[in-house]
Amino acid sequence: MVMAKTGNKNLDYLKRDSELVNPVLHRIHPIVADHAKGSYIYDMNGDAYLDFTTGIAVNNVGHCHPKVVEAVQKQAAQLMHTSIVTHHKGYADVAAKLIEIAPGRLDSVFLANSGAEAVEGALKMARYITGRPAIINFRGSFHGRTFMTTALTTSKLYYREKYEPFPSSIFTLPYPYVYRSSFRNDPEACVDDCIKQFDVLFNQFVHPDQVAAILVEPVQGEGGYIVPPDSFLKRLRQVADRNKIILIVDEVQTGFGRTGKMFACEHSGVEPDIMLMAKAIAGGMPLSAFITRKDLSSQWPPGRHGTTFGGNPVSCASALATIAVLQEEKLPERAARLGAQVLERLRKFAAGKKHVGEVRGLGLMIGIEFNDKDGNPSKEIAEQVAERAFENKLLLLTCGSHGQVIRLIPPLNMSDAECEKGIEILEKAMTL
Repeated sequence: MVMAKTGNKNLDYLKRDSELVNPVLHRIHPIVADHAKGSYIYDMNGDAYLDFTTGIAVNNVGHCHPKVVEAVQKQAAQLMHTSIVTHHKGYADVAAKLIEIAPGRLDSVFLANSGAEAVEGALKMARYITGRPAIINFRGSFHGRTFMTTALTTSKLYYREKYEPFPSSIFTLPYPYVYRSSFRNDPEACVDDCIKQFDVLFNQFVHPDQVAAILVEPVQGEGGYIVPPDSFLKRLRQVADRNKIILIVDEVQTGFGRTGKMFACEHSGVEPDIMLMAKAIAGGMPLSAFITRKDLSSQWPPGRHGTTFGGNPVSCASALATIAVLQEEKLPERAARLGAQVLERLRKFAAGKKHVGEVRGLGLMIGIEFNDKDGNPSKEIAEQVAERAFENKLLLLTCGSHGQVIRLIPPLNMSDAECEKGIEILEKAMTL
């Protein structure tokens, strides 16, 4: 990691932070954010950093969008909290908006605070209404840091190690990671191989009538920005329908325009039974949701699940303003256009460079995978690239099972000039 320069204003705060904060809370970049605007974060020295991380896919409309700030300020002066003691108008307004933009027949909304809470709530619902215990997840997945979601997270051992025993009845199947599979030149064969594993699972480990839900990311996030072939979600839908299993699609990182559509499952034309949302839903305020159909939610009695802060009035106001910006500025469409241009440029840049294994992505959710000289995943090169970029004031994050992938998560409304600047810094950082 690049260390902060001596003699700057960040150092006193970094020292104080290290003395007061539980060290388990790891922060990536050794700067102290003072304020942010649009595509930039400014540190205590006033230095501007171009942000291609967006708070891990949260600030899709950029930092402190004026319409979002205005909505938050107005709501904070009017009503800040009610919990479940009363209704408030913002909750129903957010529910109506999510139903409007969600795919298919999804029409029943529960609001929570974080992505992990959305996962937990959806799984409780699936188990309750099916009366079945088992959950199927996928290798390379990331679903959160609570105990249940940690048990469902397999992107890195680091997230799981020494937290056993985990909740039971979780069965993990391979995800179609085509680049690292035996079917690199045949994506559909990779999907076939993954789907065949359901037969093995159902014949040797768990009967399908004991499975409540299949939980899947339409594009794996922390697992390496892995884009499966379009047929994968369609095949999962078939498996779920055939066995009366609830299909839960985790759009926590992929949602709200990031992949070039409002939700990534729309690329495959697949309607989930439950869809999870968080991160970019409210422009930086804490909010998450899971949305399902009324014929399912009507089987879940009142009071069997709840929340103190979920659907907070200020977060709801922020969500309504954020979604309005996404729609008014046509940011999903912009992500599709700009993402295609960035992918094409980076793939041309990577051609002939053995250390760049693959450039992949959907919209402005782009991953660059690095290899060592033997073609193995290289965490060292990925970290070197991120450090070089940081030295030139571009913020990047790594991901992948070995930390071998650089992920690009810029604001969807960054300017063409900001995009050009970021990619130029990145290309220089990738030149070894």
